[in-house]
Amino acid sequence: MSLKRRKIRGQMAKIGFIVNPIAGMGGTVGLKGTDGTTVLQEAVKRGAIPVSPRRAKEFLSVLGKNPELSFVVAGGPMGADIAKDLDVEFVSVDSIGPETTKIDTVRIARSMLKHGIDILVFVGGDGTAKDVLEAVGEGVTVLGVPAGVKVYSSVFAINPRAAANMILEFQAGGTETVKGEVLDIDESEFREGRLAISLKGYLPTPQAGGLMQNPKVPSVLTDSEEMEAIADYFLEELIDPSTVYVLGPGLTVDRIARRLGVTKKTLLGVDVVKGDETILALDVSENQILPLIEHSKARIIVSPIGGQGFFLGRGNQQISPRVMRSVGVDGLIIVATKKKMGNLWPRRLLVDSGDHDLDQSFRGYRRIIIGYREEMMIKIE
Repeated sequence: MSLKRRKIRGQMAKIGFIVNPIAGMGGTVGLKGTDGTTVLQEAVKRGAIPVSPRRAKEFLSVLGKNPELSFVVAGGPMGADIAKDLDVEFVSVDSIGPETTKIDTVRIARSMLKHGIDILVFVGGDGTAKDVLEAVGEGVTVLGVPAGVKVYSSVFAINPRAAANMILEFQAGGTETVKGEVLDIDESEFREGRLAISLKGYLPTPQAGGLMQNPKVPSVLTDSEEMEAIADYFLEELIDPSTVYVLGPGLTVDRIARRLGVTKKTLLGVDVVKGDETILALDVSENQILPLIEHSKARIIVSPIGGQGFFLGRGNQQISPRVMRSVGVDGLIIVATKKKMGNLWPRRLLVDSGDHDLDQSFRGYRRIIIGYREEMMIKIE
């Protein structure tokens, strides 16, 4: 629903900027989130490295030293450290301790309202969006820079560069403000292979030119016949006993996994199996995938997220740029039901792996499997 067109043309836009420094750390290590101290500690133990500072830096780098933008930034690792590295001028809001929590996000977001910001930009995932919603409600326009493991809400731009371009559109008065859904997933259920999505509320978000992502639309069992048709085609034409298959999340890939002997696929995780039905590993991390595909012919099978169209970078971060480069861009197989593709608008697929050069290698048109001996060409952005 469109609320109003932002009229800020010719004026300096004041940008609030908050980074959740731990967002996304559970992705490549297969933890499906980083909510809670215990999960964060496990992520660090598994070798997780920060994701959001790099994404925040990519966002700020595009904006540069724009004289029509001013920044009100959270302290330390929640924003100020990154702005200093890029030599961006800013006003700092509130100090923080060595370890940050949602309390810091809520407190700082509320402080930023007192500075008269025009838009609040946060870097994180759905959990951070929920914290921002608690802090500001519908009191200010909000824009999310995707950096979390769970990024299903429609308050996010499709990637950091798109978020930066959205800010430029916003400053120029070229955006409408719409109600963006804030969704959240129960991580404990998520780790058990159950997708429990709940609507937490709405945030006013800018919207222009396809730069924002749609909310996730879950696949449904009524697509079962189409999924089986895709699996039948795969079994007849594409399975090679000597090839290692990296199987991404989702019901459609699950049907293919069954043909490869995986009777209990990790629906919301990544599994690895050979074409001769040898199960190599289930619910794997990036570091577990890499040795399994080294010196082997390998293929990666993924299905885009319903409603959003992301096939890499949302919910399957275990299939990291390192994994993708090891297999090669041509080693990726994308499968999707006709119903899922029909629900995409605009009609496109999206990639946000966190590696801009890798993402660029996917741009253009690509063939995907949509049924038994049925394929279609679709644009990837």
